[in-house]
Amino acid sequence: MKTNLLIFGTKNFNNSLNEIKEDLGFSFIYFDPSKSLNGLIPSISGVLVDFQACENNAVLPVINKIYNKPILLLHNQNSSTKCKFDDKISMPVNFLELKSKIINLITAYKFNKNSSIIIKNYTLDKNEKKLKQGKISITITEKEVQLIELLFIENKPLSKKLILNKIWNYSDAADTHTVETHIYRLRKKILDKFDDENFIINSKLGYSL
Repeated sequence: MKTNLLIFGTKNFNNSLNEIKEDLGFSFIYFDPSKSLNGLIPSISGVLVDFQACENNAVLPVINKIYNKPILLLHNQNSSTKCKFDDKISMPVNFLELKSKIINLITAYKFNKNSSIIIKNYTLDKNEKKLKQGKISITITEKEVQLIELLFIENKPLSKKLILNKIWNYSDAADTHTVETHIYRLRKKILDKFDDENFIINSKLGYSL
């Protein structure tokens, strides 16, 4: 899949990127202040920012509103910026170093995005199988991870039968206490550690977060 980068740069910066475009192997989308970014963001793998572009008062607010995309800042050692960024690299830089930096940043971002989810004031760490709140955490099972993630993604009350089907692959006709048992144990863990009775809510419509 082609890596698309959203570029915030000066005219000279953009021209320099175009000269090494083939060597980098990325597709560049240059910021156009006359167009909305809303339709572009889903197709973007990362954002590349020239520190000089951050001096533009029309550009700075746009960059600082971007979320869920990794931002790499190119700067010189004496520069300061109000732009937000996830990593930075000093110029001058050769294209191999720049390419490696971009790939590593995007890879790390994808890993972190896939391995953890922010839910309410908790972090669900799927790799460590832990539910965290600040420095406090509880260890949970793989099924409990799947249960929390399912309720989070669906973002609506789910019936016992639907949960059974999604997580345990039970038929609609199955009649077990599997869901109730797992939710009871999970809620008890959360109550004992976090004193939270409302992480998982049970209503007439089903279970939800």
